Amino acid sequence: MSPVVIIVGPPGAGKTTLAATLAAQLGVLARDSDDDIEATTGMTIADIFIEQGEQRFRDLETEAIGLAIAEHDGVLSLGGGAVIRPESRDLLKPERVVFLDVGLAAAVKRVGMNANRPLLLGNVRSKLKVLMDERRPLYEEVATYTIVTDDLDADEVAARVLQCIGESS
Repeated sequence: MSPVVIIVGPPGAGKTTLAATLAAQLGVLARDSDDDIEATTGMTIADIFIEQGEQRFRDLETEAIGLAIAEHDGVLSLGGGAVIRPESRDLLKPERVVFLDVGLAAAVKRVGMNANRPLLLGNVRSKLKVLMDERRPLYEEVATYTIVTDDLDADEVAARVLQCIGESS
């Protein structure tokens, strides 16, 4: 078993929204690795970062990615930092992965002042730029396809993903 497609990208790219839209169009379930982590631990992502630290979160994330790839055959969306660890990237390399690329201005507008994103607390724009710059090569490394989402709504992005993966809605 393997997901139909896995969605990666920075915060504000539209991963969760796209996963739901795509799953509905394909008649499959959407799954989010961050939701899996929260369900397993009984804690929010922000609380895990605060109480257990980023390294523990990344351990949980790598486990969640491996499990989801092994048991989910729908659309899988991953947290923005899911590509940080080499072990996670190795899990993604044989899969069909779509990198949702987004410009800084569009990402900041979408993310806003979201306190549920622990790595963006403070100056959202500058922190998001640093994260995007650091992670871009990692997203590109695992991506089968790249779609720039800046001026597209979820339906338009979904149509492009379906074209890429050869599915029709």
